[in-house]
Amino acid sequence: MLFSRFLGLFLRLLFDCTMAAPPARARADYDYLIKLLLIGDSGVGKSCLLLRFSDGSFTTSFITTIGIDFKIRTIELDGKRIKLQIWDTAGQERFRTITTAYYRGAMGILLVYDVTDESSFNNIRNWIRNIEQHASDNVNKILVGNKADMDESKRAVPTSKGQALADEYGIQFFETSAKTNLNVEQVFFSIAKDIKQRLSETDTKAEPSTIKINKPDAAAGNSELAQKSACCGS
Repeated sequence: MLFSRFLGLFLRLLFDCTMAAPPARARADYDYLIKLLLIGDSGVGKSCLLLRFSDGSFTTSFITTIGIDFKIRTIELDGKRIKLQIWDTAGQERFRTITTAYYRGAMGILLVYDVTDESSFNNIRNWIRNIEQHASDNVNKILVGNKADMDESKRAVPTSKGQALADEYGIQFFETSAKTNLNVEQVFFSIAKDIKQRLSETDTKAEPSTIKINKPDAAAGNSELAQKSACCGS
């Protein structure tokens, strides 16, 4: 218990330092900084998806994520450089109180389940409730059914079922495989594109409007001038 509390404080400090706005000179190499969060049950392949996308590699020897980890990759969208800061969270219950602190800074959340594990799919609703409770209202979400490369005899969640859940919540849906690199790029690029569009629309609305300064009319100006002259001449 004490270790988990210490780990939580350490990771929170790391998170706050990383989430802090970088100095202006550090922004020269990108147009947007987008913070993404991977959530889902333990063992669904969140770390593998992140490694495949960030480093282009895959390994079966992953140990369970403890607390939270993150990687960075810069991509290009519509002529803009987008720096993605992607946080990989632990799915175990004992780390749940640690990882919920990271919802507040996320601009986009990838909800990941394992297509061979029906319980991980059923728990997506719980994860969505966590998002509604802890994340900002306008956070972008995307549903990801991972391990789609597995033999059909091992599949527990049909594609149609995943699509139906995504439609219910009005979010995009992809089936992926970190092993074969199926749709991995598409998932991250898709949510990044949606967030970039939202941010650019917000920037447009936030542009300052022209402030008009009312000039005194000529009569008022002449009257004031006359008063000043009389005062000086007395």
